[in-house]
Amino acid sequence: MIFTIRKDVFLKALNIANRALSSKVALPILNSLKLELDEEGLHITGSNNDITIKTSVPLKENDEEIISNTKYGGALVNGRLLTEIVRKCERDTLTFDIFDETIVKIKYGNSGFNLNSARAEEYPDFDMEEKGVEVGMKAALFSKLVDTVAFAASTKEQRPVLTAINFEAVDGRLACTTTDGFRLARIEADLDTSESFVANVPAKMAQEVARLIDGEENVRIYFDTKKALFVFGKTIVSVRYAAGEFPNAKAIIPKSFNYFLEINAQELLSAMDRVSTLSLERDNIVTLKMSESSVEVSSKDTQNGSASEEISVFQYQNEPLEVSFNSSYVAQAVKAVGTTDVILAFLGEMKPFAVKSTKDDSIVQLVTPRRTY
Repeated sequence: MIFTIRKDVFLKALNIANRALSSKVALPILNSLKLELDEEGLHITGSNNDITIKTSVPLKENDEEIISNTKYGGALVNGRLLTEIVRKCERDTLTFDIFDETIVKIKYGNSGFNLNSARAEEYPDFDMEEKGVEVGMKAALFSKLVDTVAFAASTKEQRPVLTAINFEAVDGRLACTTTDGFRLARIEADLDTSESFVANVPAKMAQEVARLIDGEENVRIYFDTKKALFVFGKTIVSVRYAAGEFPNAKAIIPKSFNYFLEINAQELLSAMDRVSTLSLERDNIVTLKMSESSVEVSSKDTQNGSASEEISVFQYQNEPLEVSFNSSYVAQAVKAVGTTDVILAFLGEMKPFAVKSTKDDSIVQLVTPRRTY
């Protein structure tokens, strides 16, 4: 395989494929990127077994030559080293040449590098076929779905399914849900298909896809039995599902609430941030005391003292109520809702409560209260 390629385009493609590489892989060969050159262009694939990214560089784009002096073929090259060499290239183009299927020669100007390589056929055969239930959506909508719920997924591997975003579609409506056992985040959206499916896509992988599609207009998603495939621009991303059965979110979310507090989101966030200064060693626990005449945010620490702050503008319905919770969890929920004012809806002192938008019923955030003594 031989080709001369524009540095800027090559580096962009390498950076995309490199997002799939991991320092912790069972197969050393997965430290390599697979490069294949054919009549359509240069195809670069990276994988860590859980996520596989394949991106392509065309020979020409808008009648402008990007790749020239070509001889078709393939090779496996260490992804980190190759990307670093291309990044440091001070020329507009560089030449890539395979010698005896074991050495990659990279030349630009007066500089040259020889990297060990392997045959492309030695790379694992990852399934990148576009099959399963096809869903098309705006890239911005997919990013919103992921950003609204990903933070509430578990970061612990004891229950892999809790590290995932549960995508569930029924009758043209998609629900995305995460939970770590202490909180739950959920958002719904309309789909362009009436087909039903359930898929548990690891939250970290979904966030990676959201970053990759930034700047794209649309994304096509194929929900298959074992993987989700994301197709956008000149890139395809395959993500393996998390193992396990996701909890029944409908059974967790209360159908009705008894107490309602409508409050300015920023005022609540600022008050919680200030009073939780004293509770850093107690999981940022704060207490919210509510009545129709006053709302107070407070915290106590046996060693350092106590703090309290009253909220000036609010609307509260029902009898007085006092609830304690992890302020970090509530702060993340409030930010994910993304509106100027939010509604906190309660069932009782120790029942999970909801953080909702005043304008959008499709978003629900649940937080479990904490008991204080």
